[in-house]
Amino acid sequence: MPPELAQDHSHASHATEQAPEKDPFARLNAEQRAAVEHGSGLAPAQQAPLLIVAGAGSGKTNTLAHRVARLVLEGADPQRILLLTFSRRAAADMGRRVGQVIRQVLGLAATDSPPQLPWSGTFHAIGARLLRDYAAYIGLEEDFTIQDRGDSEDLMGLLRHEMGLSATDKRFPLKATCLAIYSRAVNTRQDLGQVLAGQFPWCREWERPLGELFTRYVEAKEAQHVLDYDDLLLFWADMMADAQIAQLVGARFDHVLVDEYQDTNRLQAEILQRMKPDGAGVTAVGDDAQSIYSFRGATVRNILDFPSLFSQPARLLTLEQNYRSTQPILQASNAVIADAPERHFKNLWSDRPSSQRPQLVVIPDEAEQARWVANRVLAHREEGFTLKSQAVLFRTATHSAALELELVRRNIPFVKFGGLKFLESTHIKDLLSLLRLAHNPSGRMAGFRALQLIPGVGPATARKVLDLMAAASDPVDALLNFGAPASMALQWQSFADTYALMRRASAAWPTDINAARDWYLPQLEQRYEDADARAADIEQLAALARGYASREKFLTELTLDPPESSSDFSAPPYRDEDYLTLSTIHSAKGQEWRSVHVLNVVDGCLPSDLATGSEAEIAEERRLLYVAMTRAREHLHLIVPQRFYITQQTPQGDRHVNGIRSRFITPRMLPYFEDSLWLSAETNGARTPMPDSVRMLVRQRAKNGWNKP
Repeated sequence: MPPELAQDHSHASHATEQAPEKDPFARLNAEQRAAVEHGSGLAPAQQAPLLIVAGAGSGKTNTLAHRVARLVLEGADPQRILLLTFSRRAAADMGRRVGQVIRQVLGLAATDSPPQLPWSGTFHAIGARLLRDYAAYIGLEEDFTIQDRGDSEDLMGLLRHEMGLSATDKRFPLKATCLAIYSRAVNTRQDLGQVLAGQFPWCREWERPLGELFTRYVEAKEAQHVLDYDDLLLFWADMMADAQIAQLVGARFDHVLVDEYQDTNRLQAEILQRMKPDGAGVTAVGDDAQSIYSFRGATVRNILDFPSLFSQPARLLTLEQNYRSTQPILQASNAVIADAPERHFKNLWSDRPSSQRPQLVVIPDEAEQARWVANRVLAHREEGFTLKSQAVLFRTATHSAALELELVRRNIPFVKFGGLKFLESTHIKDLLSLLRLAHNPSGRMAGFRALQLIPGVGPATARKVLDLMAAASDPVDALLNFGAPASMALQWQSFADTYALMRRASAAWPTDINAARDWYLPQLEQRYEDADARAADIEQLAALARGYASREKFLTELTLDPPESSSDFSAPPYRDEDYLTLSTIHSAKGQEWRSVHVLNVVDGCLPSDLATGSEAEIAEERRLLYVAMTRAREHLHLIVPQRFYITQQTPQGDRHVNGIRSRFITPRMLPYFEDSLWLSAETNGARTPMPDSVRMLVRQRAKNGWNKP
C-alpha cells in the first residue's frame, strides 16, 4: 500500500510567523468572506460540509482560491488538500491565484515560491494517479495504459464486427453510438434498459446484443491492460466501495474542494461521499442554474441534493452579487431562471446601473437575422467595441451557417469555437500508437494501428504479429524474429529496431519519442500531401513530451487533457488584429463579452426540438438560455426570426415554417426587455394595424371560401 503522505507544516508555520498585520480578505464581499472563513479555527474533522451556490459572474473562482489560501495560512498542509477541477487549466489558474493571495499576505518577493498544491487536478487525472497507487490491490496491472476516445471507438467497432453485428439486415448502432451508450450507462449508474429507453429509444430492440458487446468490450480492455476514459471514474468509485480502501484514501486528505460541482455525474458524487462519508472538510462550489452538460452524464441532482449527501447536513451559502453584467441584464436573466421547477434560490444583483434593457429583436427570417447581426456588430465597433469584445451564441453549431456566409461576404473576421481535436488527428494518433505499444505490448488497438504504418503490412499480418507478441516471453524478440516478406524486409527491420530501442530500459525518456518521431516522419511524407503541416504537429508533440518525467506520465496526461486543435485541419494562420467570436452556448460557459447576440430564440431552437421529451430536458434548455444571457456585460440581444426556410424545393415554391418566441420568454417577462420589431435588417418599426372593418371582411370571405356560387 502506498505510504501515507508526509505531514509538513513548514510553509504554514512560516506563514504564521511572517504574516503582516493586514486583512487578506478585505476586498471580498460579505457572502464571499463567509464562504472563505467557514470552519475557521476548527480542526478539519469538525468542519461541516459546505456548498457555495455561486451565481454567474459572482467571483466563484476568486472565492474558492481565497478559501484554499485561508486553509494554508491557518496551518493546513498543502499536500493534504485535494482540489478537484474540470480542466487542467482551471487547476493551474486556481494554484496561481492561491499563490498570489499567500504571497500578498506574507509579503513574499517575486522570486519566493508560495506553497504548491500537488493534489490539484481534474477528477480523471486524480483518479488515474490513485489507480496507479492502488493498482496491485484492485486487480489492475501496474503498466496499464489509458486509451483515448478514438481508440475506444475502434475497439468497440472491432468487437462489433467480430460478433457479426455489422452484417445484420437491420441497422445496428455504429461504433460511436455503441460507445456513447456504454459511457452513459457507466457515468449515470443507470442500467442499459433505462439508458436505451431514455436517450437511445431507436436502439431498444438491440438491448441484448449491446449487453453482450459491452461484456466483450470490458473483457478485451482487461486482457489488453487498458482503461478507457470512463474507467478512471468507474474504478475509482468502485474501489471506494471497499471500506478499508475508502478510509485509507479519505485519510490522505484533510480538505476536499470541488469546483463546478453542477457538472458532476453520479460516479463523482459517489466518490466524494465514499471518501468523506460525514462530509468533514468538504467544500463544493457551483451553480445549479448553469448545469447544462447532461449529454456528458452530468446531473443537476448532485448540486440540488448536496445538502443531504453526507451523514451531517451541509451549510449552504449563496453568492448573489454579480461583477459582470448590468442590472437590467440581470433582471431579465433572473426572470427567466425564476420559472425553473426546482433550484437553489438566488437573485443576482449588480451595482452597475444602466438605462439599456436587453433587446428582444423580432426579425422576418434567418437571412435578415444574419444581416441584422452583422449590421449591429459593425455599429458596436463604430461605438468603440472591438470585435473581440462581442460574441454571437447559438444552441447548435448549424444555427450560425447563414451568419457565417454573411460575415465572409462582408469581410468581418470571426473565429468559431469547435473543430477537430488534436488527438483526433490521424498523424498524432499514429505516433501515439507507437508510444502506447512500447509502453504496453498487450494493447492490441495501439499495436494494430502501429504495425499497419509499415509499408506493406495489412490487417491480417498485423493480427498475426500481435498474436506472436502476446505468446512470446519478450515481444521485442517476436518482432525481430518475424519472417517478413522480402518486399518489406528493410522497412520491417527499421520498425523492429525502433521498437527495440523504445522498449529498452536504458533508453531514458524522451529518447523513445525521439526514436518514434525519426521513424515515423518518412512514413508521413509518403502518406500525406500536407506532410509539412503535419510534421509541425509531430515536432510540437515531441517538444511537449520533454516537459514530462516519463512516458507513462506523458501518455496519461495527454489523454486526459489534450491540446485543442491541430494544424493539419485548422484554418490558415489567423492574421487579423480583431475578430468576432461565434460559439455554441455550451462552449461559451465561463466566458463573457461586452455585447452578446443570441440567435434563434424560438421554440424548436431554444428549447431544441430534440430536447423536449421530458421535464428534465426542458429545464436544462431553460438553463442554457440563462447561461447565454449571463455572458453579456453591457448589451444583450435575443433574436427571434419569424420564418425558417427549408432548403428542399417543391412545385409550390420554397417551404418554410413559422417561428414563435421561445416559451422561456413569457409575457410576464416582456417588461424586462426592449421589444424591437424589424421589418428587415435595415428598417425598424411597427407594422400599421389593419382597420377592423377590413380585417373582418377578409375573415368573412375566408369563412365562405369553400362555398363558391
